[in-house]
Amino acid sequence: MTTGEQHHDSGGSSSDREHDQPGTRVDDYAELAAVGPYGVRPGHALITMVEPHPGHEYAYNRWYEDDHYYAGAMAMPWMYSGRRWVATRELQELRYPEKSAVAQPVTAGCYISTYWVTEGRYDEHMKWTVGINKRLNRDGRVYQDRTHVFTSFQDHAATVYRDGAAGPRDYHALDHPYAGLVLQVIDADGPEQRAELLEWLRSRALPKRLHGGPAAMVTVFRPTPLPGDRMTYVKQVEGVDTRLTLLWFLQEDPRTCWDRFLGLDAEVAEAGLGRVELVAPFVPTVPGTDRYVDQLR
Repeated sequence: MTTGEQHHDSGGSSSDREHDQPGTRVDDYAELAAVGPYGVRPGHALITMVEPHPGHEYAYNRWYEDDHYYAGAMAMPWMYSGRRWVATRELQELRYPEKSAVAQPVTAGCYISTYWVTEGRYDEHMKWTVGINKRLNRDGRVYQDRTHVFTSFQDHAATVYRDGAAGPRDYHALDHPYAGLVLQVIDADGPEQRAELLEWLRSRALPKRLHGGPAAMVTVFRPTPLPGDRMTYVKQVEGVDTRLTLLWFLQEDPRTCWDRFLGLDAEVAEAGLGRVELVAPFVPTVPGTDRYVDQLR
């Protein structure tokens, strides 16, 4: 074994390793870790629904799972949990309403990725994510043959549980082996109406829907505007002051219990508090595989 190999195996000193990485200042990481919030609550989320272009489904899936999920998301500071979901053609055809302000056509967006960001660390994370995605794009590590249908960072507004204090919490949601996810997007008429809508959902509508059903919890988020220096292939977020995004975490495959999710649009409309623009079911991907890719079209 050479001296260099012995040094690598032993790890070497931090100052030695710092010289192996030009342009970095290792001690800065210790200083940053010593200050600021570091709780476990999902104060923020990245929710990104994407449609690979026809003929690029396999290549897109491999790029996202093998590279981007890690280098473009999970490796970044304060993004501590993530999960990918997929909608087969059968699941896409369950979506409603047919005319959606989110997806045109309503079947667009067969993959969705969900990530939790530590509460109070949004600004720090955004600085890093803009920087790393510019670098990935410059290095040719951004897959261009896909369309962002619904992509935004969002602030946590509420979590409602079916079983009270029993069972996983929202910070477990992306690691717990849930069998399905339902994305629901609601637009209120204005900021004041959104506050009223949120309170109605939290105190009345969601507890009633959850009771005895297949969803263990619902998380509710408010979208935030993307920074001006975002990548140009991601459009600016709509409905920042009026929209709510709900994630229903299911203990059953959504195809076996879809009747429990019918009528969400009518329920909101009858309350006079907004318009449901999308209800879309997904199942979890199987990391490292191309399972479901042949069922997208």
